[in-house]
Amino acid sequence: MMLLALLMFTFMGISIRLASAQLHVFEIVFFRNALAVIIMTPVLFRMGRESIRMHRTGLYYLRAAINFSGMLCGFTAVTLIPLAEMTALSFTGPIFVTVGAAMFLGEVIRIRRMVAIAIGFVGAVIILRPGFVDISLGTTLALCSALSIAGASLVVKKMTETENASAIVFWMVMMQTPIALVPMLFVWEMPSLHSWIYLWMMALAGTAAHLLFTRACSMVEITSLQPLEFAKLPFAVVLAWLVFDELPDMFIWIGGAIIFASTAYITRREAIARKADRPPGSGRAAASL
Repeated sequence: MMLLALLMFTFMGISIRLASAQLHVFEIVFFRNALAVIIMTPVLFRMGRESIRMHRTGLYYLRAAINFSGMLCGFTAVTLIPLAEMTALSFTGPIFVTVGAAMFLGEVIRIRRMVAIAIGFVGAVIILRPGFVDISLGTTLALCSALSIAGASLVVKKMTETENASAIVFWMVMMQTPIALVPMLFVWEMPSLHSWIYLWMMALAGTAAHLLFTRACSMVEITSLQPLEFAKLPFAVVLAWLVFDELPDMFIWIGGAIIFASTAYITRREAIARKADRPPGSGRAAASL
């Protein structure tokens, strides 16, 4: 289930790159959200109005704004740098989440997690190699995307205290659609038949990835899924090689492995801390939130 989710995320990246041959990123971002609304609405309609009721409206707007900036940076980065490099840099997301949780949510970072965070950033430096190669706009945007998505994750962490998961996902794309509409109008171009195919592939793959990921998380502890995350890199390498004839250099493999090892350790330590704080008998219920 988790491997299928990761494969779908990679297909989404491939579709974004293919669509960008004709369409501006602003237009691609708009259709990512608008088509997701079309896909999700019938399902949520059957679930009933209560499934999408908002209780803390301000957090929805904040999450949509932060997530939109991350999506815009990430989609642009996919069109500028090799997919494998984008994937490897995306592994920095959990590191940013941990730092942000300490800064804004008051969570305590102990020495072992601090060391893991430092090691993770060493992995990013290995990929970027500042001083040896120029840091491109694409790599900068990839890191900005990881940072923004981490910020959105922190907001979601607060939202899950009171909000339904279906409402969180649905209102994200509903709010991001009009946000994306404004810049899209300045670059509008009618998609060709091929572009429509790529746009629908992107929307379907992205929606399927989120559904599969949510299903996987409901079946097992999220920490047991973390080691599978690294499968995104070989998926990205193989598909990018088949579709775009891209092959990553060894620094992407080495740096990606270091970042992944760091984030896997951080995730494991956070799971141990949650278990220590969890009331007796709350086991699976708490793990499924």
